[in-house]
Amino acid sequence: MARGSDGEGGGVQSVKRALQIMNVIADTGAPCGLSELAGATGLPIATIHRLLRTLIGAGILRQEPDRRYALGSALVHLGDQALAMIAPLVRPHLTALVDALGETANAARLEGTQIVYLAQVPSRHQMRMFTEVGRRVEAYRTAVGKAMLAQLDDQMIAEVYANTEFVATTPTTITCLDDLLRQLQSVRRDGYAIDDGEQEIGVRCVAVAVPGPPSTLALSVSGPTARINDGLVARAVPLLQQSSSAIAAANRATYPGLPAPRAAR
Repeated sequence: MARGSDGEGGGVQSVKRALQIMNVIADTGAPCGLSELAGATGLPIATIHRLLRTLIGAGILRQEPDRRYALGSALVHLGDQALAMIAPLVRPHLTALVDALGETANAARLEGTQIVYLAQVPSRHQMRMFTEVGRRVEAYRTAVGKAMLAQLDDQMIAEVYANTEFVATTPTTITCLDDLLRQLQSVRRDGYAIDDGEQEIGVRCVAVAVPGPPSTLALSVSGPTARINDGLVARAVPLLQQSSSAIAAANRATYPGLPAPRAAR
């Protein structure tokens, strides 16, 4: 066996281990120490330390003053490029949603406790919703955010939001973790999420998560509350689900090594 290969489909063991470390830090949402990384990955501390030195040298990780390890600035450029590559994939689906429903269609990604808008096709109505691509919003205030958070289990959500202050921007904004978890139960049951003026008064939105990698991607349709009524939501949900499934299939075809979609627990 060649040095560095683990024999699993020709994969390189050191690369897989490095990715495992990065994913642990990303999932934790905070800097991690050596012992934490060893416990989460099952790797020897000596191996982790060697990989950490390489990743720090490349700017992919950084070491904090307390000697814990965090994601580095080099990943910002990679993340920006990844977002740019996703937009062309989802834009035709957003256009089809606007054609079918007449309202603004959006694609967003979950990053920590926030969502970032990746692409948007605006409604043709004079009164329509507009969000700048790249804008970040707290996930718990949005339909796309709740659709993606619902893919995670409650324990992980509780850990992510353990030190988060819920800030209300409207009278209907979620203001505590218990209310968020209750809404996410409904999202999992129904297969879609609703934002009923929770981010902005007078704006309603319905969203569906894209299954599987990228597991933190969702599509939505948004507009004035008067137009995003229950009838439009009923029409929008199956179209959003169809588009989301098509995007997931396209991702698996483009990147056959991606793992299969994982059901939320």
